[in-house]
Amino acid sequence: MILESLFSLMAPMPLLAVLLGTVSGVAIGGMPGLTATMAVALLIPVTFTLDPLIGLVLMGGVYCGAMYGGSIPAILLRTPGTPAAVATALEGYPMTQQGRAGLALKVSVIASCVGGIFSTLILLILAPILAKFALTFGPPEYFLLALLGLAGLVSMADEKTGLIKSLISGVIGLIIAVVGTDPISGMLRYTAGLTDLYDGVAFMPVLIGMFSISQMLTLTGKKSVVEDADLVTEIKREPLPKGIFKYISIGSLTGTLVGILPGEGATIAAFLSYNIARRRSKKPEMFGKGNPEGIAAAEAGNNGCVGGSLVPTLTLGIPGNSVAAALLGGLLVHGLIPGPELFTTYGSMTYAFIFSLFIANIVFLILGLYMAPYFAKIALTPTELLIPVVCLFSVLGSYSMNNSVLDVFLCLLFGLGAVLLHKTGFSLGALILGLILGPIAETGFAQALIMSRGSAAIFFESPQALALWFITFLLLVPPLINIIKKNPTKSA
Repeated sequence: MILESLFSLMAPMPLLAVLLGTVSGVAIGGMPGLTATMAVALLIPVTFTLDPLIGLVLMGGVYCGAMYGGSIPAILLRTPGTPAAVATALEGYPMTQQGRAGLALKVSVIASCVGGIFSTLILLILAPILAKFALTFGPPEYFLLALLGLAGLVSMADEKTGLIKSLISGVIGLIIAVVGTDPISGMLRYTAGLTDLYDGVAFMPVLIGMFSISQMLTLTGKKSVVEDADLVTEIKREPLPKGIFKYISIGSLTGTLVGILPGEGATIAAFLSYNIARRRSKKPEMFGKGNPEGIAAAEAGNNGCVGGSLVPTLTLGIPGNSVAAALLGGLLVHGLIPGPELFTTYGSMTYAFIFSLFIANIVFLILGLYMAPYFAKIALTPTELLIPVVCLFSVLGSYSMNNSVLDVFLCLLFGLGAVLLHKTGFSLGALILGLILGPIAETGFAQALIMSRGSAAIFFESPQALALWFITFLLLVPPLINIIKKNPTKSA
């Protein structure tokens, strides 16, 4: 069956579909607001007229390519192409300002490829076993997983962003996250009577405003992102930092595990990988200032989520994230029902699809390594050309998610707010972390208390919950102690 699937994949048309899908995915991921979910969803009607295998590998190529593509503008312009690239922007853009954009892009594409291949290998070998593991996670475990992510607020505190400001930034994100309809009671909260806010503040307009619009406002008055052209030409020869594969491994494993959990996304995987890498780094004080270790962990994490998210999707029909949900729609359109039959009756097609993900990762690796020096020159684009183009895509991306004019105004509002927060020393990364994890923590906490009839003991009953408490303790306590030791009077 595996040989049959390889032969079918090696035909000219499926290979061409993988190539076109991956290149298109990189381009889509590189445009602010155009997410992998949107790209895969738009492809479904197109693939209906194609051979099922060609349609599936085309969507798989777009998925892999878009997850990597989001890192390119995140590194060069501090404008994440996808939500998962936010963590990459925290380290990538400072490296660009230092004239090290080429190295940042090289680390990004290698980490993305390794993370993607690792997760696809896990999908190929252990899918049925890991799918059963994912089902053991209930509301208490999801709450603790969100709590584990929020522990990263402490590690984001540095000399510029004190502990108190980092925590305040996270709380601001949590406050924004509660706008909309209460997921348990159905009551409306802080919507100001606006029907567009009934589903809450859309994440993409906030993300685009805080990173794209704010960065364009910051660039006004400058000639380009990097004003010294010699810096961009000299970075081609910079070798990979020693020990970088340690952080790629951390991101690959973390991203795959997070991706396996139904409903979790690449953004959480990237931030969690980034925070673990910061905790394990020998130079944690360099994070936020242009540390390639952070890029390696974040990019391996969000691409590791690709294969991980397909584990419950293919075996149980439970999407690992929103992109996997769109892919699930593509499977159903072609009459492929997730479950055991997908690996038996339709095994040759399923395995061909999985093998195509390996090819997609190799395609964007070659593309990224070859094009990195040319991508880096984007940082030299004059701001009078760069600012209007990025702002145009930002506004279009904000509007296209929900066809809402309010989202455009929110994008602009959060862009202005981000400039003020950045100037006053608050952490945009911590705010985004609170915004992402807030709904997951709230829903898991409320559902767990309903299940236990108000007993907090439910958060300590399962082995998974105890393991999550232990990992949270390991991530939270040591950096907190370090902050107090280093700066006991100025940690605020």
